[in-house]
Amino acid sequence: MLPPVMGDDVRDFERNVIERSRQVPVVVDFWAPWFGPCKVLGPVLDRLAAEANGRWELVKVNTEEHQDLAMAFDIRSIPAVKLFRDGDVVDEFVGALPEPEIRRWLAKAIPSPAAAQLDEARALLAAGRRADAAKIARAVLTAEPTHLAARLLLAEAVLLEAPSETASLVADIHEGDEFADRAGALRTLASLLVRGADESAWPASPVRPWLAAGIAALKRGDFDTGLRALIEVVGRNKGYADGVAPAACKAIFQLLGIRHPIVEQHYRAFASALHS
Repeated sequence: MLPPVMGDDVRDFERNVIERSRQVPVVVDFWAPWFGPCKVLGPVLDRLAAEANGRWELVKVNTEEHQDLAMAFDIRSIPAVKLFRDGDVVDEFVGALPEPEIRRWLAKAIPSPAAAQLDEARALLAAGRRADAAKIARAVLTAEPTHLAARLLLAEAVLLEAPSETASLVADIHEGDEFADRAGALRTLASLLVRGADESAWPASPVRPWLAAGIAALKRGDFDTGLRALIEVVGRNKGYADGVAPAACKAIFQLLGIRHPIVEQHYRAFASALHS
């Protein structure tokens, strides 16, 4: 069902926004049908509202028909989006932002009930308790099937044991999407692990044993040993197997984060090997 569009009676705003926001957050899109950016933003908000499944509601106000509302809420530029809670504006943005930015705004302004669960799952993952983290992420996805952060967390949690599932979970997350960089890193490592540590799966080369050893270490969750072996491949033959070793190193760095102790320990050696 499409979100309600304001009718001629201004009391609609009182009912659909002010009063309704006392029960559920209401996002109001102040727009005009003649303005191109409004036509770009509108469908994005429609889609995100549908995904929210009632966690928040979307109301659209045509500023051409409701100039009094535009004046009342100091709308100087459109599209303008305001979030109402308990009858008041509590957050807002102006302009046709890219969808990833809108998702981030919504996640901050209207935190998912699953936020605490995902924080717990991230802590479990950081502690190496991958199965427990995956269990929580799956529960969140059961309740909120479109929860992208939960999907990414699950993809990371099952990476070592079920890389094919990881690849499937991140297959449709591409450049420009939220979490695109992290999804790309998971895709790269999942592909590497699916192909496996069997040397016969890789082209004959003096560096092949190093690559196999690196993959085997990654399968055990030993990123330290894995990076050492992969960096050895980079230093000896960075273009081997279409540059699989540099790509894997970069993916590990992306996944662990630049301030992770293992990344800090190996990044300089990787950069040196890559540019030698």
